[in-house]
Parts: sequence; C-alpha cells; structure tokens
Amino acid sequence: MALNNLTVNLVTSWESRRKQNRKTTMLREASVVLICLVLLLGVLTGVEGFVPSTIQRKTPSFGLPTRLADSSGDFPGFEGVDLEQVLGTLKFKKLKRKLKRKKNQAIRDAEAEAIKDANRAAHDARTRANLESKIEKLKKKALKLIISGAPASGKGTQCAIIKEKFGVVHLSTGDMLRAAVAAETEVGKTAKSYMDGGKLVPDEVIIGVVKDRLAEEDCASNGWLLDGFPRTQEQAKALEEAGIYADCFIMLNVPDDDLIERVVGRRSDPVTGEIYHMTFKPPPEDEEIRGRLEQRSDDTEEKARVRLEQFHTNVDAVKGSYTKICVEIDGTLTPDDVSEKVAKAITSKVKK
Repeated sequence: MALNNLTVNLVTSWESRRKQNRKTTMLREASVVLICLVLLLGVLTGVEGFVPSTIQRKTPSFGLPTRLADSSGDFPGFEGVDLEQVLGTLKFKKLKRKLKRKKNQAIRDAEAEAIKDANRAAHDARTRANLESKIEKLKKKALKLIISGAPASGKGTQCAIIKEKFGVVHLSTGDMLRAAVAAETEVGKTAKSYMDGGKLVPDEVIIGVVKDRLAEEDCASNGWLLDGFPRTQEQAKALEEAGIYADCFIMLNVPDDDLIERVVGRRSDPVTGEIYHMTFKPPPEDEEIRGRLEQRSDDTEEKARVRLEQFHTNVDAVKGSYTKICVEIDGTLTPDDVSEKVAKAITSKVKK
C-alpha cells in the first residue's frame, strides 16, 4: 500500500513538472515569436527606432554567435540586432534584396529628376536667348504698339520696360496734349481752348494730337508705344480712319479687388517723384521720406471703383477693334514675369 502511494506521488509530481516545463517552453516560444513579429514590422514599415533599444540588446542568441547584421546601415534602428538570425537566412536575404531594389530605384528617380531639371534649365536658357535675339532684331524695326489696362494694372511699369527693351517712344495722351499745347501747334491751341474752359477735349482733337505726334521723326524712326489709348471704340475707329495701325495690342488683366488694393496703398514722393506702395513696395525706413509722401486725391476706393466702372464700360469694345493682334496677359504676376510674357507677345505678333 505504501509503495502504491509512493508511485502515485512520483507520477503526479512528474506530470506536474512536465506541464510546468511545457508552459515555460510555450511562453518562451511565444516571446520569441512576438519579438520576431515586432522586429519584422519595424523593418517592413521602415520606422527608425521602432523597436526599443532594450529589446534590441536582449534579443536571444539561441546559443548561436551574435552577428551585427546592420553594420552597413541598411536597417536603421536595428543596429546590434542579428536580423538574419531572427528572421532566418532566406527571409533576411529576401528583405535585403527588396531594400536594395528600393534604394536603386530611389537613386534612378533622383538621377532622372536631376536630368529633367537640367533639361528644363537648358530649355529656359535657349528660350531666353532666342527671345533676346528676336528683340534685338525687332529693335531695327519701328514697332507700333498699344498697351491697355485698368488703373493700377501695371501699365507704367511695363511701358518703361518695353521702352528700354525695344527702343520705342512711350506716349500717353496727357503728355501729348501738354506737349502740343506748349508747342502751340494748331491742334494744341484747339485743345487748350477746351482745357481752359474745363471741358473734355473731343476725340477728333485728341486724334489730331496723336496723329501729329506719331508723324514726328523719333516715332517714325524708333516706333511708338501708345499708353492707355484708345480708350473707346470711337477713338479706335478714328485711329484706323487716320491710317494709324498697331502691330500688337497688349491687354493687362488684373481682378478689381487687386486693383483697389494697389490704388489705395499707392504713395508718391514729391521731391524725387518716386512711387511707392505701402504693401508691395514700401518706402525706406526714413522718417523724413515717409513724412513727405503724398496720396493722390483720386487714389481712394470710392473714386477708384468709379474709374474701374468707366474702364469696363469701354474695354471690350476697344479689344474688339484689335482682335487679330490682341494678347491678354495676367497682370497679377511679378513685373519680371509679366515683362517676359509681354516680350513674347510682341515678338509673336509683329510681322518679320
């Protein structure tokens, strides 16, 4: 009886230890599998430092020599971890090949993008050189140009650039009227009588002033640029009837809200004549200069909207008179970008 009890106790104890060992083994294996999954997830997602350093340092070696699988830096965040041992040689090599393909593809993409950038730069350089060559050739031709746009659309800036690039004579109706009055020409005297009486100078008188000015030697030799004229369809027809034709009609387009912002922020220096804008072209940080700046009486939002309404009333009819030679340009771009587009427009419309 005692022997039987001893036998039962031994068997029970052995079974208990076997079950305990089995649980320990299963927990160990589960821990290893979990570590492998964490490491693999970190590699596949490419998240640097995904695995805590404590796990990296304590990865079991399974009784095999520990090798530094990432001495080359192929697997950021897994320095000191023997990934080949953890993942198995086959999976590890497959992973390295995949990573190598990605790296090679990234290198090829970067090289391709660099080639594209170089080609674009070379193309832009050739385009600019070609444009400059065309401009030089057109300087020998007496160009006949008209530029139009709402108040504050940038006509003044572009007129100065066009004058410098193409060598044309820049003309505005106000300057021409004042010059005709000062020279006491016949049309100048007629214009003066209206101006002195506070009346608008009629179109026929303005056309006479323009026609006389365009016939002068500098305009005949160098060409001309009419700034903001004609303003109405009647003036456009009168120019045509007078035998005055343009090579290119440039239209600067700027949204009304942008125009209002440009107008109300505009200031002028009565001493130097310099024009500033409180937002886009601020004056120098000089109290004397800032103190003497002036704002035109009509540079208010209310008056600017009235001028815009008048401009919009006639602009479509004026453009309709120059359909074949009209080029519309986005005036919201930088002055340099607008200038480049204007130059391209002129070279494309002017007959060689």
